Amino acid sequence: MTEMTGARMVIEALKEQGVDTVFGYPGGAVLPIYDEIFQQNEIRHILVRHEQGAVHAAEGYARATGKPGVVLVTSGPGATNAVTGITDALMDSIPIVVLTGQVPTFMIGSDAFQEADTVGITRPCTKMNWLVKETDALAATIHEAFHICTSGRPGPVLVDIPKDVQFATGEYTRKPKTSPSHYHPRVKGDIEMITALVEAIETAERPVFYTGGGVINSGPAASQLLRELVDATGFPVTSTLMGLGAYAARDKNWLGMLGMHGLYEANLAMHDCDLMINVGARFDDRITGRIADFSPGSRKAHIDIDPSSINKVIHADFPIVGDVAHVLEDVLRLWKSRGRKTNAGAVQRWWGQIEDWRKVRCLDYTNSETTIKPQYALERLEALTRDHDRYICTEVGQHQMWAAQYLGFNDPNRWMTSGGLGTMGYGFPASIGVQIAHPEALVINVAGEASWLMNMQEMGTAAQYRLPVKQFILNNERLGMVRQWQELLHGERYSHSWSESLPDFVKLAEAFGAKGILCKDPADLDDAIMEMLAYDGPVIFDCLVEKHENCFPMIPSGKAHNEMLLGEAETQGVIGAAGGVLV
Repeated sequence: MTEMTGARMVIEALKEQGVDTVFGYPGGAVLPIYDEIFQQNEIRHILVRHEQGAVHAAEGYARATGKPGVVLVTSGPGATNAVTGITDALMDSIPIVVLTGQVPTFMIGSDAFQEADTVGITRPCTKMNWLVKETDALAATIHEAFHICTSGRPGPVLVDIPKDVQFATGEYTRKPKTSPSHYHPRVKGDIEMITALVEAIETAERPVFYTGGGVINSGPAASQLLRELVDATGFPVTSTLMGLGAYAARDKNWLGMLGMHGLYEANLAMHDCDLMINVGARFDDRITGRIADFSPGSRKAHIDIDPSSINKVIHADFPIVGDVAHVLEDVLRLWKSRGRKTNAGAVQRWWGQIEDWRKVRCLDYTNSETTIKPQYALERLEALTRDHDRYICTEVGQHQMWAAQYLGFNDPNRWMTSGGLGTMGYGFPASIGVQIAHPEALVINVAGEASWLMNMQEMGTAAQYRLPVKQFILNNERLGMVRQWQELLHGERYSHSWSESLPDFVKLAEAFGAKGILCKDPADLDDAIMEMLAYDGPVIFDCLVEKHENCFPMIPSGKAHNEMLLGEAETQGVIGAAGGVLV
């Protein structure tokens, strides 16, 4: 064992865990750790402009690499500013390790300067958290944090480190070869239940794969096995918002995204199927709609590494607890060994029904020669960037749904968005984390002007580190999704959903040393996008779009999957009182 200060232990433990980047913001309670950062070169520190930005950047980094993101912030407001990002990571199962400073142990509970009960505050929004009171325990706790963060269902963990623990010396504990932790989630699924699922696959007449973020979290092998299984069976496949990219959007079996703003054919297939194979999704309310009418005629399989997710919302006929990759491997192996059987004739008829639904062309919209329709903006962005090494982030709102509908994702880890928590302000710092992870790639944040302004200060981070992140803002001068709900639910009483006194985004970009581009004419859009792509630095692209465009298709709150609003639908009174509480 080696004796060193607690602050030094933090750096050594991070190195042992293979950490190369930390997103943080200094303050009094973490100064000893920052001093250690100064004295080494292996770990790069990215100075954000707000602690919320640090956590979202770490989320972007984690989602784009598959490695845990690391955050370092000070006590009190440093920790409380991080809470939104931590909760976002918990809801979307993103592995991040948050290190917070704390007042000295002998001052805890005295209402000291910049003191907050960080462990108490973050207990509901972390997978696990610790207050380390002994320097000897610090390194082992950090190693444990990484293990819990990345094992099983990934999620955020937090280690709260008092300042005296950072200054004191103790014995450093090296990273164990095998974790001594009691936490070892089950990865292999029950073979009898897998066999029952395979038997159902062999006889199903109207099957559908319903995939989610768990496929991506499981790693690249899971995505590959999913593709192999879908290709071999010929079954249709759809995905949640979080699962986009797990299956290739260019493939013939792809139905598109499902859910509240999902595609008509995806939602109808989910409603009418007789076998639903849920792979790594959690039956979120944006997916299920009215639970009593959710896919009423189907048998449902649910594959998830988190046992608490199974039977939580929807009863599973085939509950399988295990890692997606391990379970899919067993499903594929067993199905092949039994002769690769499917009910081919019935499945072919099922595809005939799906093709009829596709003919509805639910993403069609009425274009304009005078104003840029947001759908058109994203169609052109897709056409001009699809051949690049591209990563897409979004904020939260209408633009997020349009991006999910009109952009195609063919690989995992290429799509970063806030799903479960729906955090406005997520996309910009997330794009910074992605760009740090992939410095040569094209990283675009599709944003709404209102969401983007929530963490606009991170332009300073982009400028400081010369990060060529592209901020593609669909500017409708509205809180677009709020405005849409007010139209559907509140009789077009647009209470405080206007973005008044907006900045000049071009001048704002220039003030930060970036490039600003304004586009308001559809005829100029392609050239403006190419100008954005050609610029080797950060860009704010202010795309003025139709102000009152609604995001369709849409399942109104409180309705079933097969009750969808399409492009030119009547919007008055479509959400009743029962649905209003679910918005």
